[in-house]
Amino acid sequence: MIGDELVLTGQRVVLREKRLSDADNDYAWRSDPELSRYDAVSPLKLSFREFMLYYTEQLRSFKEDRRWFAIDTLEGKHIGNCMYYDVDKNRKQAKIGVIIGDREYWDKGCGADAVVTLIAHVFEDMGLERVYLDTLEWNVRAQRCFQKCGFVVCGHVNNRGHDFVIMELYRSWLKLTQADNSQPI
Repeated sequence: MIGDELVLTGQRVVLREKRLSDADNDYAWRSDPELSRYDAVSPLKLSFREFMLYYTEQLRSFKEDRRWFAIDTLEGKHIGNCMYYDVDKNRKQAKIGVIIGDREYWDKGCGADAVVTLIAHVFEDMGLERVYLDTLEWNVRAQRCFQKCGFVVCGHVNNRGHDFVIMELYRSWLKLTQADNSQPI
């Protein structure tokens, strides 16, 4: 924590709570056709002014079942975003999402480090037992990243005409990996 802001530090990246100053990058990334394709959504069509009204409201509205983080390099450059959401305390699970919007940081391990850092927080600080996600079936690069982090495929779903792979990770699997003296994630 820095002040009241939650900050999670990984080996390559820092996850920090979103700020209004992130809006320029977020607008650019959400308007980018290629990045939107990876999220199975249409590029943003709002004007920047309209986006700022929405963005400001999103930052103000606290929801107990989700938290949105900026992904910064260790030097402080904003390169992406991640979040956990759909927290179900009864089932002790949450869904996660991650995007590295700055292409300069693709294939450099920043996404995997962000995922590992986020799931460590979800498991250790929140006491959850399962984390899951979905990614487009054709996005093999993302699937390899998630597998590197310990996720396994547990299903498939078609949503809005897109085929997704569902992947999951249980806290107990990490304990087994550590007990086997395998490489840590």
